[in-house]
Amino acid sequence: MGLTVSVERPIAAKTARRAEASSAGRRALPPYEGEGLPLFWRLFLANGAVLALVVLVLAVTPIEIRAPIVTLEQLLLLLGGLVVMLAINLFLLRRVLYPLRRLTELMQSVDPDRPGRRLDDVALRHPDVGALAAAFNGMLDRVEFERRESARAALAAQERERLRVARELHDEIGQSLTAVTLQAERAADNGAADPTAELRRIADDIRDSLDDVRRIARELRPEALDDLGLVNALITLCSRVSAQGELRVEGQLEAGVPPLESDVELVIYRVAQESLTNVVRHARASYATVSLKPENGAVILRVRDDGRGLPTELPKGTAGMGGMRERALLVGGRLSIRSEPDRGTEVELEVPVAEPQA
Repeated sequence: MGLTVSVERPIAAKTARRAEASSAGRRALPPYEGEGLPLFWRLFLANGAVLALVVLVLAVTPIEIRAPIVTLEQLLLLLGGLVVMLAINLFLLRRVLYPLRRLTELMQSVDPDRPGRRLDDVALRHPDVGALAAAFNGMLDRVEFERRESARAALAAQERERLRVARELHDEIGQSLTAVTLQAERAADNGAADPTAELRRIADDIRDSLDDVRRIARELRPEALDDLGLVNALITLCSRVSAQGELRVEGQLEAGVPPLESDVELVIYRVAQESLTNVVRHARASYATVSLKPENGAVILRVRDDGRGLPTELPKGTAGMGGMRERALLVGGRLSIRSEPDRGTEVELEVPVAEPQA
């Protein structure tokens, strides 16, 4: 039995639960029940009042219109009545629609950089306008919550990356340079029987440290992506993972991929990199493929492996799925993961491509 994982669903459900929990203690608008007539009936009554006034005037005044010949006096009476009727209708409609105008003004006054303001003005206490204001407040709740969560996730990701780089600098490069320093001091203090061999060992250690620095820099920003383009960068990525000896990676990369924005290329590369990293660390696979091709107005990235597949119940934050999903959303893409026990996993990223303008 296969497992298809849509990373949007569990995260969306978690987000909804957090939103409900966070909004439980927040002051909300009181329900708008029975405070005035709905807007539809208010407009109906306003227009009905104008028509009733016209009928009343025609019924109690000795105004006669004789067709087909209309005198100037009769025409002036008709025009005067029309002006009066429009003025009364305008006055009534302005009164009826005032809550909507007030609601628009309050909506425009909401500042995203000053969260917490909600529409709870007394002037909005009408059934339809109040419901609209409540819906707007709910939207503000969700937007502010998502904004806080996104900022928190971004800061946490930055801190994790800084921690990783700091550990690698300390554990690998720091120790290597410390060893080089000790070797140089020992050679200088005690003298070496073979100074050439000692200097060669020091140079080799320095070269290893430089390789570690280049590797860390490459992980922070893939230089091949800037210098060679997306397809060649993915080829380099596949070769580098295969060179580690634990996993054989085959690239199935088509040359007809349309030109993409730099941020889209970076997202595709990072998803492929994260997927291969997960395969190496968790899948116990021996073979994987990375394919990239245009398909139905989009660019499709697929990373498949022959490993053990995903567990039925995914633990929280499994294998960087949240990070890959956030990257996909940034460029309007869609990420899906399909897995079968002992038959491997497939990660698919679909990014729409804008058609070139004629």
